[in-house]
Amino acid sequence: MDWMLKDLADSVPLTRHVVVLSVDGLRMAQYGADNDTADRLAAACAGLQSLSGAIALEFPGGRGRMRMVVIEVEGGFFYLMAAGANAYLAVLADEGVDAGLMGLRMRDLVARIGAHLTSPPRMERRAAR
Repeated sequence: MDWMLKDLADSVPLTRHVVVLSVDGLRMAQYGADNDTADRLAAACAGLQSLSGAIALEFPGGRGRMRMVVIEVEGGFFYLMAAGANAYLAVLADEGVDAGLMGLRMRDLVARIGAHLTSPPRMERRAAR
């Protein structure tokens, strides 16, 4: 999956980090970020996707499903997109990034590999007696 994340970063100038994470905030893959940075982003994204899901319930017919969140901060942009059951794609980009191109490329990536980005639910193992 690394080459696909690299392809996204290379196709959108000013992309800084690309992270794939599970619904519970665990890093599954990354490009352009060291492990500590990717882990912090993944953990923060878990809270953000939960918050956005709660907001989605406020819309008529909303089922609490977040599709995409974009946050503009001093210095750049943050994108979080649903990428399959229990998986998300997160991107940090510098100021000046083409927001439309980023959204398009993220959607293309999710469409191409959405099934591979799915994180199966974690199950407790029962101890043998």
